[in-house]
Amino acid sequence: MVEGTTAAGAAAQAREGGARRPPCQTANVSPWLLWLIAAGLFTAGEIASLDLVLVMFAGGALGGMVVALLGGAVVFQLLAFVLVSAALLAVVRPIAKRHLLDNDTPPQVDGVAVYVGRTAVVSRRVDAYGGRVRLGADEWSARTDSAGEAFEVGATVRVLGIDGATAVVGDALE
Repeated sequence: MVEGTTAAGAAAQAREGGARRPPCQTANVSPWLLWLIAAGLFTAGEIASLDLVLVMFAGGALGGMVVALLGGAVVFQLLAFVLVSAALLAVVRPIAKRHLLDNDTPPQVDGVAVYVGRTAVVSRRVDAYGGRVRLGADEWSARTDSAGEAFEVGATVRVLGIDGATAVVGDALE
């Protein structure tokens, strides 16, 4: 009887025909299936991280799977995993990042910056000290950019900038 086992445990072991399997041992699973599962897990991790690293490891796992399907030893499967992952990280990832991140989309203008460049109609005389303009459906306080410039009621002006809650305006032809 093996040390640490009871008589009933030893009898059960004898009936089963030898040594009991450790509880964490799985049935015979094909190595290629393990590589496929690893590729799926790497891909799921990539969906969470979006860094284009784990998906390259998923490609390496598929390389290990191919070697396993061809009957290669575990050492060669691991070597294929490392080499394919390294090649993908060195070659494919920089190209993918460049195409995904540098798409030359102009930055979105929001807030009061959307009014810069638009035209407005003067509703109360505007000079360097103040005035009012109608900008779309809104009435804004306004002032000119320079002291010698003034616009009368009904004139069309262009918004050159926004200073707090005041539109800085100039000639619409500028």
